[in-house]
Amino acid sequence: MSITKLADKINEAKAQGRIGLIPFLPGGYPNRDQFWKEILELDENGADVIEIGMPFSDPVADGPVVEAASLKCLEDGINLKWILAGLSEHRAKISAGVLLMGYYNPVLQYGLEKFAKDACAAGVNGLIIADLPYEEGVEFRDLLAKYEIALIPLVGLNTEPERMALYSKGGNGFCYYVSVLGTTGGTASLPEEVKNGLAKAQEVFDIPVALGFGLKEPSQLKELDGVVDAAVFGSALIKHIDSGKSSAEFMKVWK
Repeated sequence: MSITKLADKINEAKAQGRIGLIPFLPGGYPNRDQFWKEILELDENGADVIEIGMPFSDPVADGPVVEAASLKCLEDGINLKWILAGLSEHRAKISAGVLLMGYYNPVLQYGLEKFAKDACAAGVNGLIIADLPYEEGVEFRDLLAKYEIALIPLVGLNTEPERMALYSKGGNGFCYYVSVLGTTGGTASLPEEVKNGLAKAQEVFDIPVALGFGLKEPSQLKELDGVVDAAVFGSALIKHIDSGKSSAEFMKVWK
């Protein structure tokens, strides 16, 4: 495993003339038995990186669709230990990069060193912590790097150029650009200010830039061609699964 795994997977997609695809699904959704089936289908049908959500009781950055899914997972008893154990079992079958996304408290409660060690053993390539500021995350980033896990920088519309440059100094994997100033969920089109922000991020970061928090339709990928290196979609995938359709069908539409 390498700390460059996520960047490598996105750059491979770029070399093929396409945007990297990063589907997001909360750990254990829609249920314990079906979750890993969905993950394997995402991998088999074109996912470059797979983002697994770590369910949390106070998901302040999540929109209603992701929040409801995450809370259901908590009610089903899903926790970080369950996710890492299952990933250890299935990782050899997954060729995509694997990323965990969530909030700091569950990781802190797990134990930072123990988390880094167990996540590395399970085949985790990267981590996004939505509520961890740069200053408070430097030591944790360095700890993760020892285990070849990238701490993904989160920037967005309200990130000042100076602060974006700060995040770029220790950024590994890819830069996650948040397209809205609120919570996750689909928007019909991407505002011009988002495109301008992505262009600035491309200038500042020397790692791939991915857009998240606002993708609703596959047609939006055409807007992003040449503007962004990868796209993250979560709410759209959850709604698709909730309608009784498979992850394989979803990826065929978005590819």
